[in-house]
Amino acid sequence: MRVDLFDFDLPNDRIALRPARPRDAARMLLVEGDRLSDRGVIDLPAILQPGDVLVFNDTRVIPAQLEGRRGEAKVGATLHKRDGLRSWWAFVRNAKRVRDGDVIEFGDGVKASAVERDADGAILLHFHGEEPVELLLERAGTMPLPPYIAGKRPTDEADRLDYQTMFAREAGAVAAPTAALHFTDRLIAALDERGVMRETLTLHVGAGTFLPVKAEDTASHRMHSEWGRIDQATADRLNAARRAGGRLVAVGTTSLRLIESAADEAGLIQPFESDTAIFITPGYRFKAIDGLMTNFHLPRSTLFMLVSALMGLDVMKRAYAHAIEQGYRFYSYGDSSLLLPD
Repeated sequence: MRVDLFDFDLPNDRIALRPARPRDAARMLLVEGDRLSDRGVIDLPAILQPGDVLVFNDTRVIPAQLEGRRGEAKVGATLHKRDGLRSWWAFVRNAKRVRDGDVIEFGDGVKASAVERDADGAILLHFHGEEPVELLLERAGTMPLPPYIAGKRPTDEADRLDYQTMFAREAGAVAAPTAALHFTDRLIAALDERGVMRETLTLHVGAGTFLPVKAEDTASHRMHSEWGRIDQATADRLNAARRAGGRLVAVGTTSLRLIESAADEAGLIQPFESDTAIFITPGYRFKAIDGLMTNFHLPRSTLFMLVSALMGLDVMKRAYAHAIEQGYRFYSYGDSSLLLPD
């Protein structure tokens, strides 16, 4: 499909720079089939049915944004995918000043050598020393806010909490599964009382999620892979819930992509522990997901393509036009939507 079909105009003032407070005070656009309804995240228990399952991603964002020097040259690195115990692939700013074998100093005793670069220009960094890389990042790194936020204000201490979900357990993401940022203890208690179940899986979100689609046709776009895991017990419970008539509602596109990667052609979710580079565009046949809770996405992005595959491109263009007209807040710290196809 032509990528320009997924374009739309978004006023700059619709981009949220801070999350709603409290988190569950965010607005939520309910899209049921082709019907639109203005609701709030706090209404979620009244919308879902007993036996439905919310599926969360328990990945934890690491401080993967680094600023350093290679000699006199300033170099910025955003880690996006682990490759071994001490090595990470990174998108590097001022990469033309870095050659294979060069040492980059990130401060606080944190150093890494450039090992190689891939076809897209990303550089494999090998961190020096014996301390776990996670400890090095805590010392020298900052939270990797999306470029549409980081370009408008500096990262600060509030982001260390704001850009982390209440489900964050497994360290390894360099971007938050932002749909789950809206959840609070109060909301979870109300969902429990309603009889809505929840499960967690792990997909370590990479910075590639923010990369623009530069190709003119979706068939020419290359997705960056991300590592995910669904264990046997979780797969069994998800399959049992569907057999009992419950709907699986992914909280975030990361949860959706992992479930669809793990599902077989019969719609059964299998245990999964591997990389996935699934690219979902209109025409895709969903195998295991019945709904999606997600924030509002960038124009021409793979994520807007995904929601258009779930609900239909015309429906999502109308939904986004409505959200813009009604003043919804967009992107990672913005408002939510609940997408329930007929």
